[in-house]
Amino acid sequence: MDNQRLLVWALFGMMAWLTYQAWMQDYGQKPVAAPAATEAPATEAGTDVALPDLDAPAIDAPDVMPSVDAIGDEVVGQPQSSPAIRVETDVFRVDINTQGGTLQHAELLHYPVAKDRPDELVDLLSTDVGQLGLIQTGLRSVGDGPEANHRAGFSSSRQSYELNGADELLVPLSWTDGAGITVEKRYRFKRGSYKIVIEQEVTNRSDQAWRGAEYAQLQRRLFEQQRSMFDVDSYSFDGPIVYDGDKSAKLNRDDLEDDGPYAFAADQGWFGAIQHHFVSAVIPEPGTSQRYNVSIRGDVMTASGIGSAATVQSGEANTFTTTVFVGPKLQSQLEDIDPSLKLTVDYGWLTILSQPLFWLLSKAFGIFGNWGVAIISVTVLIKLLFYKLTESSGRSMAKMRNLQPRLKALQERYKDDRQQLSQAMMELYKREKVNPAAGCLPILIQMPFFLAFYWVLLESVEMRQAPFALWISDLSSRDPFFILPLIMGAAMFFQQKLNPQVGDPVQVKVMQIMPIIFTVFFAFFPSGLVLYWVTNTLLSIAQQWKINKVVEAEAKQKKGGKKSKSD
Repeated sequence: MDNQRLLVWALFGMMAWLTYQAWMQDYGQKPVAAPAATEAPATEAGTDVALPDLDAPAIDAPDVMPSVDAIGDEVVGQPQSSPAIRVETDVFRVDINTQGGTLQHAELLHYPVAKDRPDELVDLLSTDVGQLGLIQTGLRSVGDGPEANHRAGFSSSRQSYELNGADELLVPLSWTDGAGITVEKRYRFKRGSYKIVIEQEVTNRSDQAWRGAEYAQLQRRLFEQQRSMFDVDSYSFDGPIVYDGDKSAKLNRDDLEDDGPYAFAADQGWFGAIQHHFVSAVIPEPGTSQRYNVSIRGDVMTASGIGSAATVQSGEANTFTTTVFVGPKLQSQLEDIDPSLKLTVDYGWLTILSQPLFWLLSKAFGIFGNWGVAIISVTVLIKLLFYKLTESSGRSMAKMRNLQPRLKALQERYKDDRQQLSQAMMELYKREKVNPAAGCLPILIQMPFFLAFYWVLLESVEMRQAPFALWISDLSSRDPFFILPLIMGAAMFFQQKLNPQVGDPVQVKVMQIMPIIFTVFFAFFPSGLVLYWVTNTLLSIAQQWKINKVVEAEAKQKKGGKKSKSD
């Protein structure tokens, strides 16, 4: 098989891989759930769900907790009648409803929805039905008395809090059952962080022991995903994600509808909802036994986790701690909470290559302060790393170029006998020590890095809306004027002129239109990815031009030496 045919197959292989990645987003392997816990009853779509059911015991809870009926007919997405507390830090603006202490609004101050709409900020939590997002926490208790669940009325001494110049902000809410049990729910915010630590301290001043468990649940809108080649964002997963202490699983809407709730138990798990560059996640205290459940009703997904029952004796107190992350997928912050949270940044099968690549890009960004320059510098490093390997391939290409007249003569001689032509060409390659497939090696080497760059640019929020220079204002989206793809197409055309044109006329014509195909194909890719390919192509052109000159000089010297001997 000649060089041209391999190049064509390499192109189609790359396109097939990208198609496979998109297919896996929609129809990938379904996660295998652990044996399901007792399902909590739920009301019709669009209404609040049941409180987490404690009938089924947690991993090490010997007690059987009371069952709980559906919450009633409160409508999800409608503003609660209870007042909300406004909290503002240096990174986000949060609303906490005094009914249950529900997190019902989280506006990210440094992340506009689009660059041309700087005043419209990303809002990960909302009571609006179309963008519904609620994080509810509470306590379930044994017995028929009142409990501090997410429907209970809490009180607060203030209606607003601001971080201002402090490093930490504490927002307390309080609840009492009137019989000696009090609960203080504290929200801890830190400067520069999207982490919220929720502490629920139970103080027992009654004459009886209190027994119960803490829980948390996330409600999030979950719609059918619409894919579009004109919008790279649409190929990023949008929906629930869980971690069972061993591996993570993204749960598709269709799977939840067809197979029912997804349930498992773990000592080191968490759950959340991801949408491209952002995540809302609930992380129970490490080492606590939890039962998890994810279900869907209508267009609302509910994920919950409930811990083991604990006893608070009379005159004692106990604090339950849950960590919530609501913000961009900043890998440094996610890893500080739990290393497994980095799995919300979905690099797919190429994580083994994408993670080091992102680390390298981050280091380069730390030096240059520009993600576009970082991409260029890392591309240069990759090129240098494989220089010797591609140099060997380039020499074969240059030798092939010098053989062009002789190859054309063979094509004319055996134009009616393809088998004889192939045999004669292979004999010529063997005699001249030329590998016709060597030209495919560079593109085969590039493909894994190309795909890794694709997912790093698509999934890394650090590069979201990151400018490069001139008209490139967002490396994670397509070039608005298609200038960079046109430059890439021109560079590929020039690169073809440096390489030999072998094969039958049909193959040659296919290779001649390849720059056009690539230009159209890349037109809707993230401009950072096109920048990588342009840089790599220009470096390849410079390398091949130099190699061609060296090989030509060697050929002339060899020819001159033979001529001298004959004289």
